[in-house]
Amino acid sequence: MIRDIIGKFVIPAAMLVSLMGCGNGKSDLDNPSRGTITVAADESFLPLVTQLTQAYSGIYPNTRFNVVFKPEQQAINMMLHDSARIVFTTRKLTKNERLVLDNLKIKGATEKIATDGVALIVNRANTDSLITMNELRNIFSGRTKQWSQLKGSNQQSPITLVFDNNNSSNLDFILDTLKVTDLKNLRIFTTKSNREVIEFVRKNPSALGFIGVNWISDSDEPLSVELASDLRVMGVSNKENPTGRADYFQPFQEDLGMQRYPLRRPVYILSRESHPGLGGGLINYIARDAGSLIVRKLGLWPAVQYNREVNITK
Repeated sequence: MIRDIIGKFVIPAAMLVSLMGCGNGKSDLDNPSRGTITVAADESFLPLVTQLTQAYSGIYPNTRFNVVFKPEQQAINMMLHDSARIVFTTRKLTKNERLVLDNLKIKGATEKIATDGVALIVNRANTDSLITMNELRNIFSGRTKQWSQLKGSNQQSPITLVFDNNNSSNLDFILDTLKVTDLKNLRIFTTKSNREVIEFVRKNPSALGFIGVNWISDSDEPLSVELASDLRVMGVSNKENPTGRADYFQPFQEDLGMQRYPLRRPVYILSRESHPGLGGGLINYIARDAGSLIVRKLGLWPAVQYNREVNITK
């Protein structure tokens, strides 16, 4: 059709460029400074993903990120089935998931951007703020059911384990770490978000909550400060018989970076992008540019540190 038109008319240059850019009815591809893409992420990373995408769009006003928060497996499925360009996750693709992209001849990308931690939170009224990995295993095996079975607790009630979702990355990570396969004898309660876990723990002294640490670790963010109030973040020890407080570590920056906190995990961005587009621009901004400063601000440990050079002149 275009060939016939060219034979009859002289097409203005601007119109020709437009036709070339919209070949086969498709709009121009996005690039690192312009366009719109969908980003999927586990809800435990909501503060992190929100701040990163907003900061990037602040630098490049012609970009837009449609961010969708889902349980981790659903978020990954969105990316595999082309409902999202990139996904923030705590794991790499499995062999079968990788085959989905391979069959589509999509190379994709996997980029580690940070080290994160699952924080254990208790009500301020609960005086027990220290726990060992062995004690945690006993809780999830059903051998320990009451707070009174743990040293340091002033609670006499059963331990209620609280997670954000029964398919969340927080729950999957804890179950995998502790090698738990049977949940039927456990007192587990799931909410709909990390924020609801925080609210539940704030109201229930018997609760032991599990959240992504970036929800409460940004001391510059009023919401983070508000959410962290009236809570205790538990210190966790790998030692079976700790001799003092120094053997326990919390899921905050230095202990994540020095690999001292036992319940740490990686944060990846998985991409199905097949051209130099907006997804790659965001990944580069986080992994190799100033985006790592936002990762650090949120209390996580960046995979690559952003080096700021200061020139001093006389």
